[in-house]
Amino acid sequence: MEEVTRKLVGLLDVAPLGDDHFSGESDDLGFPNVFGGQVLGQGLMATSRTVEGRLAHSMHAYFLRPGNPHRGIDYEVQRVRDGGTFSVRRVIARQDEREILTAMVSFQVAEDGFEHQFDAPTAPDPETLTSEQTLREQVRDLIPEERREQMMKERAIDIRPVEPEDPLRPEPADPSRQSWFRARGPLPDDPVLHRAILAYASDFGLLATSMRPHGAGFSTPGMQVASLDHAIWFHRALRLDDWLLYDMDSPSASSGRGMNRGTLFNRRGELVASVAQEALIRQRQG
Repeated sequence: MEEVTRKLVGLLDVAPLGDDHFSGESDDLGFPNVFGGQVLGQGLMATSRTVEGRLAHSMHAYFLRPGNPHRGIDYEVQRVRDGGTFSVRRVIARQDEREILTAMVSFQVAEDGFEHQFDAPTAPDPETLTSEQTLREQVRDLIPEERREQMMKERAIDIRPVEPEDPLRPEPADPSRQSWFRARGPLPDDPVLHRAILAYASDFGLLATSMRPHGAGFSTPGMQVASLDHAIWFHRALRLDDWLLYDMDSPSASSGRGMNRGTLFNRRGELVASVAQEALIRQRQG
């Protein structure tokens, strides 16, 4: 396992404090606030630690306040229900006694049933694409100096956009985008960990889809951008040390909010997960 991936696995490995409380560290990725995917992944890992013999099939989260990337996070898990097939957990993430995220996670025992799915979209092979790490190097000198070191750190998730965009000078485009991603290096055979890393990685790039038609991005003057909620459905077994195609679109934007959707397919064309997120994309004038 590569060192940067080892650090991500350690980041998601929340520490038990007793009474269904867990503690997670934070990682500064160069964003103004703690990365939302980190809180999703740690919250999913915390709830999974209170369930046996069942895997998460869905997570529905609300981001309540921005988190501080330099402070740890406390996760309180509440055992809502344990039925014959399903278990439900609520998790509350706090910093300095203030809630920054709340989520419901549902777990299910493995069982057989009907199966169907949409066909996987077409996309070039990931080996033919340039990684985001390389693309960031090309605009290194344009990144604000106070954030440059953190933004340029190698990340544990190798993301390869199908149609790279200029993050500093975005042009209006269709509200859809694709990227391949995977963890750098092999991972343990732990389905809980793979789901937690997917939750973490699913927050990369999704929000920006709703800004594409408007020629706006995170660096556009006056933009106030934040994830409001985030939902994930796990459909099939998955591995994050093999490539997943993230097919994203934004069906609507209105009232300062943008709706984003994503479907994730493995290289065999199997639909392994779906994601939906609404985001604040408010542009202040003056």
